[in-house]
Formats: sequence, C-alpha cells, structure tokens
Amino acid sequence: MIRAIFYVLLFLLSVLLPVTSCNNTVNYFGKKKEYTILSYNVRNCRGLDNQTDYQRVADIINRINPQVVALQELDSATQRSNGAVVLNELAQLTGMHPVYGASILFQGGKYGVGVLTNEKPLLWRTVTLPGREEKRSLLIVELENAIICCTHFSLNEEDRIESVKIINDLFNTLVKPVFLAGDLNATPQSEVISRIEEKWILLNDRNVSTFPADKPDSCIDYVFIHKGSAAGVRTAKARVEQEPVASDHLPVWVRVIIRLRRN
Repeated sequence: MIRAIFYVLLFLLSVLLPVTSCNNTVNYFGKKKEYTILSYNVRNCRGLDNQTDYQRVADIINRINPQVVALQELDSATQRSNGAVVLNELAQLTGMHPVYGASILFQGGKYGVGVLTNEKPLLWRTVTLPGREEKRSLLIVELENAIICCTHFSLNEEDRIESVKIINDLFNTLVKPVFLAGDLNATPQSEVISRIEEKWILLNDRNVSTFPADKPDSCIDYVFIHKGSAAGVRTAKARVEQEPVASDHLPVWVRVIIRLRRN
C-alpha cells in the first residue's frame, strides 16, 4: 500500500512540476546507450492509395527497428477509424509499449499523438498546445536514459509560434537528454524553426524534404535535442525513408549515441 501511494505521488509531481533538475554536475560512466528515434505522421495509417493498412505502417517501423517512435495523427476509438485504437494496433504489430496523448475529442473517441518505445516508460504527461482549427498537444515520455517529446503543430502560424514559447519554457537544467520529434507544419526557413533553434539542435537534415510523400518538396518533420541536455550525445545517422504510399508524410529517423550519466 505504501509503495502504491509513493508511485501515485511521484506521478502527480511529474504532472504538476516542470521537467527540471537542480543537479548541475554531469558525471559519465563510460557506458553508452544507442537510440534510433523515428518521427512519422501516419495519417491513421491511411495511405495515399486511400487504403488503411496497419500492417504496412508496422512493417516500416519494424524495418527501421527504432527504440522510440513519435507518431502523429492517431485516432483512438473514433467512428472514422471504426472504433480502432490506432496506436494500440501498431503496438501489437511492433511489440512496443504505447503511450497516447489526446489532443481533442473526436467522433466518439479521441484524436492526437502517440509514442511507442521498446522499453517500458517510467512516466508520461500531456501538455495542451494552441490550435485554432483544433487544439494540439505535446506528449512527454520519460525513459530510463532519455525523455521523448512528440507533437503535431497547428496549421496557424501564430499558434505554432505560441507553441514554441510553451515548449521552450518547459525545460531548464536536465539530467537526461530531451528529444523533440514531430510534424511542426513549418519549413526550416520559417520563424517557427528559428525560434525552436534558440533552445534546440536539429538532428535530421533540413535539406531533405518530408512532405508530401509521393512528391516531397518541403521539410516539415523533425527530430531535435534540447541544447541543455546535448552534452554527451552524438548523432550517428539521420535519414528520411522513401515510402511514397503508406502515408502522406515520409518517416524521419535519427540514430544517437548517448553517454550515460551517473546519478
């Protein structure tokens, strides 16, 4: 009973407090951890052929073999998706742990973003972001050696800029690397990305387009690392997969090597 109360209190603290730490000293083990982080707007797994195919998207994820997947445009038990929880469908087909972040209520269910991980998450929470056409959200998932943030920005420029302000104010001094992945609906030359890069480092190639999938001409999908947590992290590889049918976006992934820190 005492242990159960402890975990409830720990979760409540994670929801109510910013993700920060007062420990400014960094000590490294010499051990390393490799993460492949994939960001993919899957459009509910409905491809450009208008076929909904969970297995097709799962096959792409399994081929890339990431430790973390940040997914956007996910229905959860909506009429549009015939009651399916899209994230759970993909979790079953990939053998990964699902964490869902609802942005809005929609057609009897929910609509939002999600994260799949190959290890069981420690904690997670959702932060509401602005959206005039529909509310948006930031899903924050804590793992043993990293924190993963997944989002899908508004189609409105003012909302996107306000979302950047909210996200940039969430994180201060950190003891784990913090990654931000998602569909930001903004090109690399935009004010939105310029403001993000005040506090975040872009890990994928801004010159490689990610949308639309069949004839990509814009980069709007990204993976970043927070500057305050980038020490000891190295990018080993970054790639945009050429998958012109499974969704209207292309999958973007980076492989990073993290030097593990002592507590």
